[in-house]
This record gives sequence, structure tokens and C-alpha cells, in this order.
Amino acid sequence: MEKIPMTRSGCAALERELGELKSKERPAIIRQIAEAREHGDLSENAEYHAAREKQGFIEGRIKELESILSRAEVIDTAKLTGSVKFGAIVHLIDEDTEEERTYQIVGEAEANVESGLLNIRSPLARALIGKDVGDSVEVATPGGQRSYEILAIRFE
Repeated sequence: MEKIPMTRSGCAALERELGELKSKERPAIIRQIAEAREHGDLSENAEYHAAREKQGFIEGRIKELESILSRAEVIDTAKLTGSVKFGAIVHLIDEDTEEERTYQIVGEAEANVESGLLNIRSPLARALIGKDVGDSVEVATPGGQRSYEILAIRFE
């Protein structure tokens, strides 16, 4: 099986989500299903069907998280230095708009661009890998070609 690179904080967040699903969400949905069953005819019971659908989602997410965590390769990013690589926190400036952004390059399972967590397989992350402070990168985005300059790189 392919290992999934992950930061320590990303792994901890997925473990918290898994714990929450198992200890709170799963028991709550089981109670909801039991209550809905008490209302009688299950074929026309919308509460029952909604609860069963939610149960399917929860169980699917639990299996997905267990699979990801079993294949996780946690990388201690605090020990890394140098050019941009997995785990780097990169401070960029858009050379056209002068807008500054900061991203951490993380694994696919923990990526969330709104939170500044950039998937290592994304076009921007691939363009940044191996670059140093002061380097410029060109990236093809859905909105057209963008150019970024690396202002700072740090590892935590």
C-alpha cells in the first residue's frame, strides 16, 4: 500500500475527527435510528431514512479515516530546512496583484486551501518544490497564468 505523507498536526486533526465520529456521532445516530423506528411504518418514515443515510455517511468517513491513518507517514517538518519541500510554510507574493499569501505544503488528506494548507499535488505546490527565497514561479491556474515570488520559507 502507498504511504500517505502527512504533517504531525494534520495527523492529529484526522485522529480527532475519527475520535469524534466514533465517540459522539456514531452513538447519536444509533439513538436517532432507534427513536425513528418507534414511530412506526419504516417505509414512509422520513426521519428513519434520513438517519440511515447519515449513518452511511458516518460509517464511510470512519472507514476512510482509518484507511488514511493506517497508511500515514508522519513527517517531522520541524527538522527540515532549505528550499521548498513537503511541510514548508511558504510566504508568497502575487507578482501581478501584489497580494501576499502563506501556504503550508501538506499531503492530500489534510489539504484545505482556505486554511492555507496546499495539497502537494496541486499545480502551485509542484511549481514551488525545490525553489528558494527570491525565486519566481509561473503557474497555470483556471483564471490564467499567475506568477508568484517566494518571500520566505520556514518549517515548524
